Amino acid sequence: MQAYLMPLVVLVAEMAPYLLLGFLIAGLLHAFVPRTVYARYLSGNDFRSVFLAALFGVPLPLCSCGVIPTAMSMRREGASHAATVSFLIATPQTGVDSIAATASLLGLPFALLRPLAALVTALGGGALVGALTRDSGVETAATTTHTELPAGFGARCVEALKYGFGQMMQDIGKWLVVGLVIAGAITVLVPDGFFAEFGDRPLLNMLLVLAVSAPMYLCATGSVPIAAALMLKGLSPGAAFVLLMAGPATNMAAILVIGKVLGRKTLLLYLLSIIVGAMTFGLGIDYLLPREWFTAASTEYAAACCHGATLPWWKTASAVLFTVLLVVALVRRHQHTEVEQQTTKTMEKAYKIKGMMCNHCKANVERNLAKLEGVEAVRVDLEAGVAYVTGTVEEQKVIDLINELGYEYIA
Repeated sequence: MQAYLMPLVVLVAEMAPYLLLGFLIAGLLHAFVPRTVYARYLSGNDFRSVFLAALFGVPLPLCSCGVIPTAMSMRREGASHAATVSFLIATPQTGVDSIAATASLLGLPFALLRPLAALVTALGGGALVGALTRDSGVETAATTTHTELPAGFGARCVEALKYGFGQMMQDIGKWLVVGLVIAGAITVLVPDGFFAEFGDRPLLNMLLVLAVSAPMYLCATGSVPIAAALMLKGLSPGAAFVLLMAGPATNMAAILVIGKVLGRKTLLLYLLSIIVGAMTFGLGIDYLLPREWFTAASTEYAAACCHGATLPWWKTASAVLFTVLLVVALVRRHQHTEVEQQTTKTMEKAYKIKGMMCNHCKANVERNLAKLEGVEAVRVDLEAGVAYVTGTVEEQKVIDLINELGYEYIA
């Protein structure tokens, strides 16, 4: 047990200061940048709109499921087909929180290349979609969502803290814990040098990583400790980079939704861009750049795990604070779910929805269903994947709107 706990403690201590900073910046972006800004400059089907969409997407801390309703809303507000795809590619691959976590555990070269790769991949994917597909026009349905920001500097600061250390932690906290647990298990259970036997075949390493990570739900921050643990077992830095980029970029739910809403051709170009971009950068890391750039940080982490190195006080304090905030966020999410389940009324109609993964999804569904004529109240149980609608609204209208938002109604 001690052999497992020590790597886990070191992981948390190394990442905690940067995760706290990342969550704070995420909250500030949410509270001070109006949602409509992300659509206002993305209406063109040209390279400028593709570039701005990628630039907007790179720092945003949205996962591969949370980005879908945001992107669909942008599409309805006026974003072009190409710009929407560019945003869909850039956003889940990285964010301010994951960049900070990457720097803390994998080193500065990884942290610098990660947003660069996301930007380049998004530009390539958006340009391909713009050149090879026909934009069917902007969807301007009444389902457009706008999130009103609080007035006043103080109120926005409070909102930033609530979002960063509340909603954001609730959204990715579970997946971050899963990533940490998996990383600890890899460190203990996988033999040293397991991937070293494939060291002369990095392309095979990358294909294996792609096959495993592409259909999984893996958040950008949660992928960092997994990549670090795999590198300790002999995985090449380039293959680890493929995991960092391709894993968070998509999952089966996102694949199904994008194929349904934007079309199969766009889906193929989307996947092709992610795969080619991740592997190109991965091969460049393994063959063109000094290996020690990408292994120094993981070597220090390995030494701390094996020898029980004393952690600086500020890392220990950050780890304690981060753990407390994370536990509080997860407990509140669980309590909120229990309250929702206990207050379900017989007059409500329940709609089972596939594809909701985070609080962004929940808020998107609640806001849009509430706008339908005849709806008196809407509640979404995120854990159960159910929307409870009270009122005289026609059932088919609710089902149609759920599907329009990019989710799937399950009869």
